[in-house]
Order: sequence, then structure tokens, then C-alpha cells
Amino acid sequence: MISYECLHHVSLPVTDLNKAVTFYRDVLCLAPLERPDFDFDGAWFGVGEQQIHLIVYDQTEMLREQPTIDTKEAHFALRVQDYEETLSWLQKHNVAYRENRTSRSGFAQIFCLDPDGNQIELHVEQKKDC
Repeated sequence: MISYECLHHVSLPVTDLNKAVTFYRDVLCLAPLERPDFDFDGAWFGVGEQQIHLIVYDQTEMLREQPTIDTKEAHFALRVQDYEETLSWLQKHNVAYRENRTSRSGFAQIFCLDPDGNQIELHVEQKKDC
């Protein structure tokens, strides 16, 4: 049996580090972290106690050729504090998104793409009517 403590990080391939860093830092508002001096380019960001690692790798088969928002494709999810504020922020930064306020998952969801087409879900618990 494997006993887990937590999800530590998610690694994503990117082709343009400057565009990716700008998106994750300035649009998603994630805090940059110090990164070891690897022999390849990349950047790390903190999300609470977890991390997102961006790795420059333009030869990967992981990059999506048709960058469209498809909620059934691979993605990672970040819990946000305020749905409407998040939606407004994405609109202000001209980020295309797809939302589902009444998902069967129990989350009100917003899906968007980073500059390389990596899909991200931003969500909050759905509000229950009393």
C-alpha cells in the first residue's frame, strides 16, 4: 500500500518561458519560487503548499495542437476564493474561458488555457440554496 502526504507539484511543458511566466505570475497571480540550477530552462510557482513547475520543452508530445477548451481533457484544478472576482480578472486580462456554474462535481468551474494550451480549472464550491 502507498500512503500519501499530499500532491507536491504538477509539471507542465512550455515552449516560451517568458510568455508562460507572465501568464502564471501576472494573470494567475501565482508566486514565483526559487528553482535549482538545472541544465534546462523552467520556472517554479507556489500554490499554497503545492507547486507548479514549468519546463521548457518544445519537442514534447504533451503540447496540444488544437488549443481549445475541452473540460474532459487533461487539466489541473486550482481552488479560488471568489468565483466572480476570478471571472472578472480573466476578462480584464482577455483570457478566453469556459464556465460551468452548476457542474455535477459540486464545483462552480472556470476553465482556461495557458499560452501553450495547458488547460487549467479554477473553481469554488457551489453555493447551496437553503
